[in-house]
Amino acid sequence: MPRHDSQQAVLRIVVVSALAVVVGSTASLAAIGFVEALHWLNDLLLVSPYARIQRADQPALVMLATVLVPTLGGLVVGLVVSRLVRERRGLAPPDAILAVQTRRPPPDFRSGLASTLAALLSLGAGASVGQYGPLVYLGSMFGALAGRLHLPVRNLRAIAIGCGVSAAIATAFNAPIAGLVFAHEVMLRHYSLRAFAPVTVAAAVGYVVANVFLHRPPLFQVSFAGVAHSYEFVLFALEGVFCVGLAVVFVQLIQGSARLASRLPVPAWGRPALAGLGLGMVALWLPEVLGIGQETLRFATIEGAFGRTELALIVVAKLLVTALCLGFGFVGGVFSPALLIGILFGALYGLLLPELLPIPLSGQVVYAVCGMMALASSVIGAPLSTILIVFELTRSYDLTIAAMVAVVFANLVSYRVMGRSLFDLQLRQRHFDLSQGRDKAILGTHAVADYRVDDCILAWPDETVADVQRRLGEGKRAEAMLVDDQRRYLGTLHLADLLTEPAAQPVAGLASPPALVFDERTSVWESMEQLPGFIGEAVPLLADDGRLLGVVPEEAVIRAYLEIIHDLRQEENEAA
Repeated sequence: MPRHDSQQAVLRIVVVSALAVVVGSTASLAAIGFVEALHWLNDLLLVSPYARIQRADQPALVMLATVLVPTLGGLVVGLVVSRLVRERRGLAPPDAILAVQTRRPPPDFRSGLASTLAALLSLGAGASVGQYGPLVYLGSMFGALAGRLHLPVRNLRAIAIGCGVSAAIATAFNAPIAGLVFAHEVMLRHYSLRAFAPVTVAAAVGYVVANVFLHRPPLFQVSFAGVAHSYEFVLFALEGVFCVGLAVVFVQLIQGSARLASRLPVPAWGRPALAGLGLGMVALWLPEVLGIGQETLRFATIEGAFGRTELALIVVAKLLVTALCLGFGFVGGVFSPALLIGILFGALYGLLLPELLPIPLSGQVVYAVCGMMALASSVIGAPLSTILIVFELTRSYDLTIAAMVAVVFANLVSYRVMGRSLFDLQLRQRHFDLSQGRDKAILGTHAVADYRVDDCILAWPDETVADVQRRLGEGKRAEAMLVDDQRRYLGTLHLADLLTEPAAQPVAGLASPPALVFDERTSVWESMEQLPGFIGEAVPLLADDGRLLGVVPEEAVIRAYLEIIHDLRQEENEAA
């Protein structure tokens, strides 16, 4: 390698490493600050079980807070989103995925901060939404901010977003390996060394900040002696399949709730308050549905903490109120509710099995953890990440293997039933389909108008056949675009047709109607789909008012495709 290239490679390594450290530490500290502020609000507003127990001698106050806090919190959240977030909705991981996969600019930093504030207020007021989605977007937001820097690194923004996301997950779960895999599995969707190295550094930095410097406690701790019977792996696989059915119900409820909210004669800013009121009424009987439910999640792994009826009621109630909160405009994620619903369902499954099958089993814990990860992985589309989260949280090889079986069977079925994840489903509803690969997503964001040719042969209605033939011969072309005085496109003149016409005849009535036209919004992907069967030199490119902007030769479309795909392959395979 020439000396200059070696120096440039060393410079890129230093720059990208420094970027990973800065983004990773910033995202980690921001995630910790978010979680601490959330816990403070939960205690202040009597959402957390600890605060409610402390006020057990004031039952009227607790009941009033249970209803009023989520209702008023929903009102504040609605006002923040409608006034401060440009998109008029909470920003979430799909927005970060879209920025990485299509190279479109992410939402602006101000909207991101406002959305994060709305998520904090939602969770602080006890809304049944998740904290990990906002943490992922918070990390991606700092990554996108760093991606604006003019640094000698290709695809800087995507790499920086991956660094922020990996650090946020590593911090949230004390799981650096899961953090780096999540960033590649869900956000980047490739494993090039160019991105892998800095994302790994950022995940390690997030873990060090959270676990070494600040000594953050783990999400939960379990004691598990191991899977005692080989036939239980069949039960784990079956549990994974059952979790898919629950995941489908979960996703359908969220989408149905959003449709219901859009039909109500209530302004968008007022809908979260309605959801808060409904949540509060349910929480009067089942306070476990409030907030992210970390205490409920921990209790689900303890034998005898919940009975079968209680588990079933909480699962159903949590499904309904989470769909209500998300559909009606509270800002938050789906990962935490999926974890809670999954672990409760798994605990219920573990309780019912001994009554249905007269065989010895390994206890409730393993089935609870399998249910948690099978359901969560089906919803967010991250099977590898969820398996690694189990291993890094529990340090139990046996528990990880059991969860792996449930997760694999769950994702085999869920991919066929509802696609890769809820995130991809939400993007598809925004007309961004990632199911056919990143190639289509990127080709769909590049306008074919960028590859137009302006020096086409123009003809006017009062010109004669001889005049047009002469200019076509001089330009060595076989087609001319017929336009009026305002340059509005009237059709295409073909040299082969003109040769059979009298030389002095005007060309006004000789143009062929267009077999195909592009406009300014036609993407490279759409142009490729429309070109098969087209016969001609070039496709007219028209403005909305019918004016001819230029033409797009078939060669230009093929060149656009090859350039974009070549750039994409370089991004995915280059080392530095």
